[in-house]
Amino acid sequence: MGNDKMPKKNPLSAQINLSKFNSFMFEKASDEEKRQQDVMSESTTFFKDGMRKLFKNPLAVGSIVVLGLILITIIVAPMIVPYHYEEILSVDGVRDKGAKNLAPFTYSKLEQQYIDNGGYRFPHIFGTDEQCRDYFVRVVYGTRVSLIVGFFASIIVLFLGMLYGSISGYLGGKVDLIMMRIVDVIYSLPDMLIIILLSVVLQTILNFSPGSLLASLGTNMISLFIVFGLLYWVGMARLIRGQILSIKQNEYILAAKSIGAPTGMIIKRHILPNCLSVIIISTALQIPSAIFTESYLSFVGLGVQAPMPSLGSLANAARGGLQSYPYKLMFPALAICLIVLSFNLLGDGLRDAFDPKLKK
Repeated sequence: MGNDKMPKKNPLSAQINLSKFNSFMFEKASDEEKRQQDVMSESTTFFKDGMRKLFKNPLAVGSIVVLGLILITIIVAPMIVPYHYEEILSVDGVRDKGAKNLAPFTYSKLEQQYIDNGGYRFPHIFGTDEQCRDYFVRVVYGTRVSLIVGFFASIIVLFLGMLYGSISGYLGGKVDLIMMRIVDVIYSLPDMLIIILLSVVLQTILNFSPGSLLASLGTNMISLFIVFGLLYWVGMARLIRGQILSIKQNEYILAAKSIGAPTGMIIKRHILPNCLSVIIISTALQIPSAIFTESYLSFVGLGVQAPMPSLGSLANAARGGLQSYPYKLMFPALAICLIVLSFNLLGDGLRDAFDPKLKK
């Protein structure tokens, strides 16, 4: 039918008689309106929509840039700077005893004499410490240790908390009651006391081969990871349990049960994806908490084993010469502040972007 005439209405039909309406009410859509409809109906996913909102947050974007610069620095700097974090400075094989507590971008007398004779010495960007070691490299390696502790701790907390909270919230009843009472008991345990006790016990029963990674970390750091695995996951478990208690009442969970879907598949395919916003936000906020905990423990002498540095141990070592060399405390303290603040702002941005309760 090539004409634009209205079809004739059957007298016995309930169809609307279009000929009674003005033609302007049924005008054909223009090309611009069609394109607008295509844009408005563009499909997206939960993750894409959340990332789009995240990158509209200037504080979150600034935090990502700062963290990216820190990561690039701690990866690239040891490849460029010719010093090692435990290397005592020397010139032509002779120990440089005058390179003690140098200010940033300064050389010792022996190094200056070597430069005057045509040699080259890489500058000490942050100066040196009391044992004639380059301070910039020690801050870089200390930042590495703190970030590694933060990421590994968040992974441990995420895995244990998600597993425990999912089982407790989904099964409910007496199982949930017993599991939550266990969580209450774990909440009451003092983490600092357990770290000290574990450090003493592990020091007597563990013998690491010299030069290995575990030997450089020391029993204090291993006990810290154990405490993260034993105690710090309970907050994540409670959050996920609370989400699951409300999600499992929905109709699609009942439909999955009615067709005989196993419990593990229901949790993995239907429940946990709907808790994704809580999981992302809690994991992002757990990283700065773990970094701050490690820095605090290293500050009081319960962190990594010397000569391996961490930001907390560097700040503790700089405390003794605070009046003479205040910049030694400033560098590790500034690194801790930047990392913790950036992760906190990024966590707030992730919450605003992915939390469905905050969507307009």
